[in-house]
Amino acid sequence: MNKTWWKESVVYQIYPISFLDSNGDGIGDLRGILSKLDYLKELGVDVVWLCPIYKSPNHDNGYDISDYKDIMEQFGTMEDFDELLREAHARGLKIMMDLVLNHTSDEHPWFIESRSSKDNPKRDFYIWRKGKDGGPPNNWESYFSGSVWEYDDTTGEYYLHLYSKHQPDLNWENPDVVDCMHEMIEWWLKKGVDGFRLDAIAHIAKAVGLPDGDNPHHLPTVRAYDLFSNLEHVHTLLHQLYTELLFHYDIMTVGETSGLGPEEALSYVGDTRGELNMVFQFEHMQLDAVSGGSGKWDIRPWNLLELKKVMSNWQTVLHGRGWNANYWCNHDQPRPVSRFGDDGRYRVESAKMLATFMHMLEGTPYIYQGEEIGMTNIAFDSIEDYRDVETHNFYRDQLKQGASEEKVMQAIRQKSRDNARTPMQWDGTKEAGFTTGTPWIAVNPNYREINVEAALRDPDSILHYYKKLIALRKEHEVIVYGKYELLLPDDPEIYVFTRTLGEAKLLVILNFFGREPELQLPPELDLSAKELLISNYAVAGDDDLGGTVRLRPHEARVYMLQA
Repeated sequence: MNKTWWKESVVYQIYPISFLDSNGDGIGDLRGILSKLDYLKELGVDVVWLCPIYKSPNHDNGYDISDYKDIMEQFGTMEDFDELLREAHARGLKIMMDLVLNHTSDEHPWFIESRSSKDNPKRDFYIWRKGKDGGPPNNWESYFSGSVWEYDDTTGEYYLHLYSKHQPDLNWENPDVVDCMHEMIEWWLKKGVDGFRLDAIAHIAKAVGLPDGDNPHHLPTVRAYDLFSNLEHVHTLLHQLYTELLFHYDIMTVGETSGLGPEEALSYVGDTRGELNMVFQFEHMQLDAVSGGSGKWDIRPWNLLELKKVMSNWQTVLHGRGWNANYWCNHDQPRPVSRFGDDGRYRVESAKMLATFMHMLEGTPYIYQGEEIGMTNIAFDSIEDYRDVETHNFYRDQLKQGASEEKVMQAIRQKSRDNARTPMQWDGTKEAGFTTGTPWIAVNPNYREINVEAALRDPDSILHYYKKLIALRKEHEVIVYGKYELLLPDDPEIYVFTRTLGEAKLLVILNFFGREPELQLPPELDLSAKELLISNYAVAGDDDLGGTVRLRPHEARVYMLQA
């Protein structure tokens, strides 16, 4: 059992623009975060992950960086960041930066030079190609819809962008790019940051020759993920980064790697690989998307048996060989209580149940801001109320293809990235205490009932439940390092598993739905001695789990079984 601090940590993700505004301009900032460090310390988390705060024209909420060594003006100054880092460390909190290595902004000085002429020294910092047959160089589709290629009049060639046209991909085949990125990363490490979340890291290598993707239906563009995701050369580049730089610092690293399963993930996080500590997997995030449909927007009901299969696979394959990053939500995903729970009658119970599940798995748990108070999805009336570039592209493209506005808006209300980006709800005052001005995106109207101030006053709140979960993880080593085993794999409503470490055995029982199913545990499970560690209901003291147990809606129980 290889013990490390980052395995034993709990991470709290902050989306700075929506966390807390300190100066009344409607935009969250670094000094707002600084003012809430005591709140985070009291919650019990260990690591604060900051989404991008670098200088940026903000076409994609900071993921289009124009200067890696400066702070976006709306967030504050480098002096503000230095104070934040210093004050976090003084409280025993670590700071993890969000680092975008796949692409820059089209306003980055490198790209400005690169597009100026074909013989500019920075030309090969990006991926330029001549057109083909009067159109783009190949048929790849962007993650934000449309072609990955943008024609540039200055030199009469196309540049590649897997995301927005304002986010041109860097050319990692160029050793000068590698050197520049390593130097920049070391600059931050010398400042004292404690780790990096590596955005879109699976895409830094593209297929040699940039060939067309398979296109049996002769579509204008196709999702050619196999030609720019998780290619072997990604591992060469990451291993080089690790051996030349990251190895020399005691930090944590987590990569964003869509499109892989746990066996493939071991290529990134295997104990002997020398690449990353952990990766974010996306298989459970795709359980409510129609296979072969229009990406995440083609929605179907998710299935508990499929969730069991996905999560159990990651738990068992990585055990003793790598490490999991466990999450329900982030800045790109809908709110979990609206997606996997019940954001109406059983909002509190289901939010606690979902939290229990994520914090009792093997792996580092991630909490996204507002998750600890059960914030919900937003249902804006008009597309004009949404700010997300991906959402607007989807809306425009679907209407152009003849879809009804009602159907498109229904999908957006379920899956738009703005669901997670509405301002943090601090109290019941105007604008939820987020700002004294006009927020950059509207506050969810339910802030009067759902907010931190109200949660702190209520001893039975979701927030206090999170504190208990985090405290339990620090108290019981089995929660961190125990081996996972799934029970009742075919039960469509109840998720039951154990965690075992030496003599310690943990039993986790979760009812994922609003019904009251009966639970019959396997007879071989020894329940003669037990201790209830936590539950989202007041469980009767004479309940010994003998025979049949009827669970209440969205009930969660965690027992310590004594050998």
